[in-house]
Amino acid sequence: MAKKSALNKLLDEHQQLVHTENVKVVSHVQREEDDWYINTIMLENIDVPFKYKRKKLYKSLNGQRVNVTYYPETESIAGFDMEIMKIVRIKVN
Repeated sequence: MAKKSALNKLLDEHQQLVHTENVKVVSHVQREEDDWYINTIMLENIDVPFKYKRKKLYKSLNGQRVNVTYYPETESIAGFDMEIMKIVRIKVN
């Protein structure tokens, strides 16, 4: 039997995770919050923001094609619940 990749193990262990490949980033914003940089990206043909944290400022992903592994989450902003996608893994193609 072939050895499972780290991605396949992750997807098997966490049923709520979704993996999407080769999607184009149309917007990438980074803002500092405490000791983290909060990254928000918008992907082509998807109306929900995708978010992840990094300890360091990262190069812009605008126009890049990426593979993302994420799960849906709800975030309260100004009293409104908003659906976001929480990225657990992102890789530039």
